[in-house]
Amino acid sequence: MTDVRLSAGTERNEGRAAGFSRYLASLKYALYVITHPFDGFWDLSREKRGSMAAAHTILILFLLTYVLKLMYTNFQFIMVPIQYINIYQRMASLALPFLVLCVANWALTTLFDGKGRFRDIYMGMCYALTPYVLIQLPCILLSHILAYDEAEFYNVLISISEIWCAFLVFVALMEIHDFGPGKTLISIIATVIGAMVILFLVLVFFSLLSDAYAFFASLYREIQFRLN
Repeated sequence: MTDVRLSAGTERNEGRAAGFSRYLASLKYALYVITHPFDGFWDLSREKRGSMAAAHTILILFLLTYVLKLMYTNFQFIMVPIQYINIYQRMASLALPFLVLCVANWALTTLFDGKGRFRDIYMGMCYALTPYVLIQLPCILLSHILAYDEAEFYNVLISISEIWCAFLVFVALMEIHDFGPGKTLISIIATVIGAMVILFLVLVFFSLLSDAYAFFASLYREIQFRLN
């Protein structure tokens, strides 16, 4: 019985080690994706080279980098009233639109005959954020080293990270859905419009919900007042 328990424990440990190794490999694969985007994004979805765990990690690092950039970048390069920063609100202001864009793109794939699943779209979009983390996180430290006259160098690095991410998103959607460049551009425009419509409907829904709650609350107070 003891031998069986030891064997089961060993198998669980080996399984965890193997799973962690696969996670590290899929996370490291992001470096290949950003330097070989066409092959990288194709293999990401078709050859199962990526993982949802690695995608979640990259998205979290992206959100943390954004918040750290606001809080710790030298005031010469970015002016943000730190005392008024709500970390969770700032992170949600990026995470929510990101997820809505993924949903909108997935919802529109049937109209454009796209081949990507929501899982593939989400992973591709997350992996495309890697340059933001790799460049802008060191730029926080760099902002405390550079003088104000050298701000152009800092701004160039920031611009490179953002343009690189935009290019990777374009390639990711093109490879995931097996589109041409023109069709990809049209689908991205449609995705942005669709995301705006979704956000508008969500805001309208919560506005109506708030009005309904206020109405029934005032009605309840009025009835309670008359009964008393």
